[in-house]
Amino acid sequence: MIKFFDLQQYNTTFEVDFQNKLQTILSKGWYILGDELKSFETNFAAYCDTNHCIGVGNGLDALGLILKGYIALGKLKKGDEILVPANTFVASILAILQADLVPVFVEPHPETFNIDPKEIENKISAKTRAIMVVHLYGHVAAMDVITKMAHHQNLLIIEDAAQAHGAILNGKRAGNLGDAAAFSFYPAKNLGALGDGGAITTNDDILAAVIRSLRNYGSEEKYVYNFEGINSRLDEIQAAFLNLKLNDLDRHNNLRRLIAKRYLTEIKNNKIKLPFYDGSENHVFHLFVIQTENRDELKSFLASKKIETAIHYPIPPHLQKGLSEFNNLSLPITEKMHKEVLSLPISPLLTEEDVSYVIEILNSY
Repeated sequence: MIKFFDLQQYNTTFEVDFQNKLQTILSKGWYILGDELKSFETNFAAYCDTNHCIGVGNGLDALGLILKGYIALGKLKKGDEILVPANTFVASILAILQADLVPVFVEPHPETFNIDPKEIENKISAKTRAIMVVHLYGHVAAMDVITKMAHHQNLLIIEDAAQAHGAILNGKRAGNLGDAAAFSFYPAKNLGALGDGGAITTNDDILAAVIRSLRNYGSEEKYVYNFEGINSRLDEIQAAFLNLKLNDLDRHNNLRRLIAKRYLTEIKNNKIKLPFYDGSENHVFHLFVIQTENRDELKSFLASKKIETAIHYPIPPHLQKGLSEFNNLSLPITEKMHKEVLSLPISPLLTEEDVSYVIEILNSY
């Protein structure tokens, strides 16, 4: 069986280092907002080439805290519109709603899966205050065009970089391409914790200070609360483990790219549409997503050949029962994608033989 991503096997490669680090933490007896978190925040900020990294509980909280930070600073207010890709994970939408802001769904570009700059232009209104770009599947959005548009319209740019750890566009990493960025360290991410975790990166000193307070009940000083905050802190154990994994992130991203290049050059089946990739470092292939009109049939066929796949995502956010106020929207490009997408195995654990087998079976379909 070729697993989609054997997370247990992947983490086993770090096991000795994890155990040694855990013993260090246990001997210190300090588990929240300690030296391990400070070290990871410093290292991840340096990795992203940003002035600040703030570790938080998860990716959804990271997005929400950015928005709440801007609300606290008076740059956003209840009812403001945030442009957001229609083709995204539901967390992008939930963060906007939970901050009492209004998501405006923007269709993706048919080739890249990412938010379409031309559609952004059509959706900007007098109430628009920010663009939330999502670097979906690990592919950086068209930031050159989007940044010019945002600056011209005086809009904030918030990156949902939850799937794009390490991606580079024009010499700058995801997390340093907008005003602030949110990362998730969910275990299956390219940089994953052993539980939930997240972070915010930014070059804005004032925003960073506000978010550090907001993540800790709104407190900068013990028992003194300047904001209505939440409890969302990346704990010492997860921060320490992420610090260890960070050393291998670029190498593992390169392994993913090598697999992607083989898929792109060797899969030759006119029933399968391959993803767009320009060959640069702007894609870290958190996921390798193909499209086919007979998605469920292909998924079953691959399963019969012992190849595990996944669907990211079967139902778009605007058609979810929990977001019923948006169920009447017509977003045909997004809806078509969600009916046709299928994610192939692209783990750094795959051998050359594994990749060859996946390609052979896909070509036989």
